[in-house]
Amino acid sequence: MDQGAPTIALVAGEASGDQLGAALIESLQRKYPGARFVGVGGRQMQAAGMDAWWDAKELAVMGLFEVLSHFPRLFKLRSELKRRLLELRPDVFIGIDAPDFNLGLEIQLRRQGIPTVHYVSPTVWIWRKRRVHKIARAADLVLCLFPFEPDFYKGFNVPATFVGHPLADQIAADNDPVAARTALGLEPAASTVALLPGSRVSEVSRLAEPMIEAARLLVNQRPGLQFVCAIANPEVRLVFEETMERFAFTGISLVDNQPRKVIAAADAVICASGTATLETMLVNRPLVMTYRISTASFQLLKQLRLIRPQSFSLPNILAGETLIPELIQTDATGEKLAAAILDWLDNDESRQKLQQRFLELHEQLECNASETAAAAIGSLLERDQA
Repeated sequence: MDQGAPTIALVAGEASGDQLGAALIESLQRKYPGARFVGVGGRQMQAAGMDAWWDAKELAVMGLFEVLSHFPRLFKLRSELKRRLLELRPDVFIGIDAPDFNLGLEIQLRRQGIPTVHYVSPTVWIWRKRRVHKIARAADLVLCLFPFEPDFYKGFNVPATFVGHPLADQIAADNDPVAARTALGLEPAASTVALLPGSRVSEVSRLAEPMIEAARLLVNQRPGLQFVCAIANPEVRLVFEETMERFAFTGISLVDNQPRKVIAAADAVICASGTATLETMLVNRPLVMTYRISTASFQLLKQLRLIRPQSFSLPNILAGETLIPELIQTDATGEKLAAAILDWLDNDESRQKLQQRFLELHEQLECNASETAAAAIGSLLERDQA
């Protein structure tokens, strides 16, 4: 390896991975000026200097049956990606999340002598615990975002390092919702509920309906409430607008590409499961987590005992206790979402306790994550060279 300018391959499969990848690329560039970055990434990774052979949107598929329907295309993409990587032989391969795609690729590359890093531990501590054995075959190093994860891996002899979460470094708690509302063109003095339905069309198509129904119920009970929805991309906007038309309810302001500003504008948030729950915790707003996958996928996961009866939202997992409501599958209804939001709006004491816990959790995750991750990758590169 030319230590001054390594070739680093990365694969990220959705918006959250693109965020992580972009911050990591910037830190690696500072450590290795002139380094080359190639692989699969989204808009932010490309802006950071990555030569994207494919866009991250190619991998954004959720649910078991949905993945099966896309399997031939994904298999072909991974085969071609593997061929190009083995031909290039990068100094290290970094799979960013997307474990169903990346772990198998990592195993194949590692067998051919290419060092591999998996950035973002799969949630083996929630479900599919047996997958830890696959991770052991796949990764020379796992970079963990959460402090409890390395201890889990230690029991399976998997090298793992806690690096913190980049979002905890980037996001400060926001105590000025009025300023955020003003910036978004909302009524500054009005109590506000934010909706974060997700970034993938498949999830938004399932969550738009209960979220819009919740807004309609809430405005009937609290006529002064206003609603704002974070829109991730034009495809999501189309799905959400069509659902509002079907419900004949247009009293929701749609805001493109500013999810954190939308969160900051809110008194309470209805949020899809995933990284957005962490962002809401870091901005420090009360939230209700919700999620739906296809009934067939959910039933299959239950039958295979791949889902454990534990928390699904990141705030609850980090805290080791139930801080926020989680309404999934048949519980993800407009009525239940509206009731949970009213609980936050009506209970000052509960809201203040929650926000104090969120500040404590924020502090745990704030570790200059991208620089720490880049240093860990640098150690792996130097070890490999030695």
